Amino acid sequence: MRRPAAAPPCAVALLCAVLLAGCAGTAGERPDPADGRAQDPPRAVSAPRSLPPVVDHVPTRDPVVFLTYDDGAERDPRFVGLVRERRLPVSMFLTDSVVGPGYGHFARLRAVGASIQNHTLDHRALRGLPYAGQRAEVCGQQHKLRSRFGITPRLFRPPYGTYDRTTLRAAADCGITAVVLWRASLGADGELTYTRGEPRLRAGDIVSVPSGETGSPSLAERTERLLREIAERGLRVGRLEDHLEDGLQDGLLDRL
Repeated sequence: MRRPAAAPPCAVALLCAVLLAGCAGTAGERPDPADGRAQDPPRAVSAPRSLPPVVDHVPTRDPVVFLTYDDGAERDPRFVGLVRERRLPVSMFLTDSVVGPGYGHFARLRAVGASIQNHTLDHRALRGLPYAGQRAEVCGQQHKLRSRFGITPRLFRPPYGTYDRTTLRAAADCGITAVVLWRASLGADGELTYTRGEPRLRAGDIVSVPSGETGSPSLAERTERLLREIAERGLRVGRLEDHLEDGLQDGLLDRL
């Protein structure tokens, strides 16, 4: 039986080259989405960070108000004793340039139950500043408080109570979950003034106790007077962080 003639070597080489080129093209091409073949997984897109709520009052059924203290200019040792004896869950919003070398005093306050929160590095009015400047003020104080106390505050009070959307963006990017203002403020004369609504203490109110003026009663004395008024209203002092956390989880907090 006669065998078929073998193909010329040049023809074999040409056929192999064509086959190899076809295989290479199939392996390297991106599959058509319509042909049912496996696709590359979609690239993950990070969700935008939500802005923290701005609060001066916390919706609650508990008969509590919240005492907050600003700056850190007053370092009254009797106030430490008062917080310890009354077990007051006060919140201290500290400014680094104001506290200066006085962080040891606030470490003692924290040891007896006070919480430490953020009030910027230098107490600059933030509204209208560029993002970089606002972030430096907020994140800078976060770093200071972390190095001093080993904590990362979740609450922030803007100096003078002024802020804009850029402030909220910067606060969120620095790990802040709520921006805290106040509905009531204690004056140097011991009287409460209100930013809005009915001029009397209500459950859920956040009260600001600013630094005292020269010749005014001490921080401990002003706080004791305030505690008497709180008790006369049938209220007590609550821990702001706990109630804010509950409000955030329940979706009860909105921006002002």
